[in-house]
Amino acid sequence: MFYFCKIGNLEVLKSDKLNIAHFFTTRNSILKTKDPAFIQAAEENKAFFKNYYNLKRLISPSQTHTSNVRLVDDNDIYEDTDALILDKKDIGIFLNFADCVPVIMYDTKNNAASIIHAGWRGTKEQIVKKAFYKLNSRYNSNPDDIVALIGPSICKNCFETSKDIALMLSASVSDNSGCADYIEGKYYADLKEINKRQMIDLGIKNIDTAQYCTCCNNDKFFSYRKENKTTNRISAFLTLN
Repeated sequence: MFYFCKIGNLEVLKSDKLNIAHFFTTRNSILKTKDPAFIQAAEENKAFFKNYYNLKRLISPSQTHTSNVRLVDDNDIYEDTDALILDKKDIGIFLNFADCVPVIMYDTKNNAASIIHAGWRGTKEQIVKKAFYKLNSRYNSNPDDIVALIGPSICKNCFETSKDIALMLSASVSDNSGCADYIEGKYYADLKEINKRQMIDLGIKNIDTAQYCTCCNNDKFFSYRKENKTTNRISAFLTLN
């Protein structure tokens, strides 16, 4: 179950299913922006979390809506990367989202975790599966040992899209019932549910899905669609400390 709490004075969203340090940011715990009005707050928040968790490094990749998955090593720069895997302590990672689906996977047996940026392009290319396959190839991860979180993102009622995209997304899962709707001449797709079913197709069962929509709950979260292409982002953060 997801719940709001505060770290210092910063409100975040967590899940009680995951026992490592993690959170999804809200409007007052921003980590990523190009908006001059929020840049100072984002920098101060990054410094606060780095100090709070006693981190040596805090890493965020350059996201470009790929399905590229990379393991965190000694580098701090990860170009064209939309999923990171972490297996080292004293490092924090965060990825950023503008209505797209934030997914966290944690291998409880091998103490390795991934944050995945699943927009419609990444979802179509099944980036959550690619992240799991990388975990499996490196650590022999078992679906039964995975705890997965699906964070706040755009809901089906708010994600109007084209027929072609709706069909491609529906085709990415074995059971696509209810994943897309055609209502009054418009197509809608459920990105959260599609990513969940992609994980279910892998055999992952322990999945917690946040009930919040970034558009519907715009008082709590930033939304690219709701806020006229804002550069403010919500972020998903984790560390293995």
